[in-house]
Amino acid sequence: MRLMKSLGACALMVSVAACTTSPTGRSQLLMMNDQELDQMGAQAFQQYQQELPSVGGAPLEYVQCITRDIVAVLPPEERDQNWQVKVFKSDDANAFALPGGYVGVNTGLLKVATNQDQVATVIGHEIGHVLAHHANERASTQGLTQLGMSVGGTLLGASGGAGSDAAMAAMGMGAQYGILLPFSRSHESEADTIGLDLMANAGFDPRASIDLWHNMAASGGGQPPEWMSTHPSNSGRISGLEAHMSEAMALYQQAQAAGRVPQCKAPSA
Repeated sequence: MRLMKSLGACALMVSVAACTTSPTGRSQLLMMNDQELDQMGAQAFQQYQQELPSVGGAPLEYVQCITRDIVAVLPPEERDQNWQVKVFKSDDANAFALPGGYVGVNTGLLKVATNQDQVATVIGHEIGHVLAHHANERASTQGLTQLGMSVGGTLLGASGGAGSDAAMAAMGMGAQYGILLPFSRSHESEADTIGLDLMANAGFDPRASIDLWHNMAASGGGQPPEWMSTHPSNSGRISGLEAHMSEAMALYQQAQAAGRVPQCKAPSA
């Protein structure tokens, strides 16, 4: 009886928390508040700074310029945050944006993304994760998955069956490959769409996103099968961007007509 009451309370909490949608209109489960996520973002940003040296000068000014132009077209509640931007010395072609207004770009990305529009593709994508509350959704989904596995383990343990350990292992594999990883792929694809609109609305050429992912494919080597990956394949990513390109180009043309023409100077090699 106590278990049933707990499950009922959890179901009510989930039904209330799930009444929200992402910027693309997708239903979401959000169970954490913004203050918690902002604090986690600040802690992660501080940890990253402790692990990698920061780079100033022309690379930082370049990334700050691109980020500033994209932030300028965000909704007011996001735009008015005190955005902090850092460039980190690392050959890993990576970048991130965190809840609370933190952006980090590795120097390795600046070697793969060869112009301001390609860098804007990545920064727009990462800020798209923040706009869509993906960190909140991911944490909420993992928490709910762990709750379901805990309840399942309780029931299997109570049955006393000889195959309960194997069944729990199968549940773990199912949660990993059937829920969590595909869910992350949907986040990546959604951030691609949001980021494409952001960069276009800021005046960056969205067609550069295709060039970027060709560069990524050329520099990244082999990939795991898509069903085992947290990211879409490069070819799948390019196809998704191409499918949304006409809408992004319309935003780009409107931005250019409105005088939003970014002039962020890339650092010399």
